[in-house]
Amino acid sequence: MEWIPHPNWFYRISKFTLPFIKHPYVPATFFLNEIKQLPTDLENYVLKPLFSFAGQGVVIDVTSADIEKVKDPENWILQKKVKYADVIVTPDEPAKAEIRMMYIWKEGWDRPKPATNLARLSKGKMIGVRYNKDKEWVGGSVCLFEH
Repeated sequence: MEWIPHPNWFYRISKFTLPFIKHPYVPATFFLNEIKQLPTDLENYVLKPLFSFAGQGVVIDVTSADIEKVKDPENWILQKKVKYADVIVTPDEPAKAEIRMMYIWKEGWDRPKPATNLARLSKGKMIGVRYNKDKEWVGGSVCLFEH
């Protein structure tokens, strides 16, 4: 097994690759320093630092003033917001879920294979502890899939 040795590589791989992926299931993402004209509907975007953890530095309700404050735009992305559906029934109010998959790719394999997952439940504006401090029935878990 080869492990990514430094957290910056993880962030660079996960967020840095987003602007290069053009697919209906991947939100449109742009490097901030490459945007010539800001979208007129900034309320539909989030501003994210490339190197952050647990939602730190993420601006959910973006304004042009937020973008003007960025001193190093080459280290930021502007990403179309993802609307998570409130579909998980809980005792007080529905929750939304995000499922992250971890894949392994053994040398000689044609493609990676799923190894495990992380399911995150949220009732806040964003998925993560910071946005769910006063909420119940939120947090991390694992998904079980039938074969």
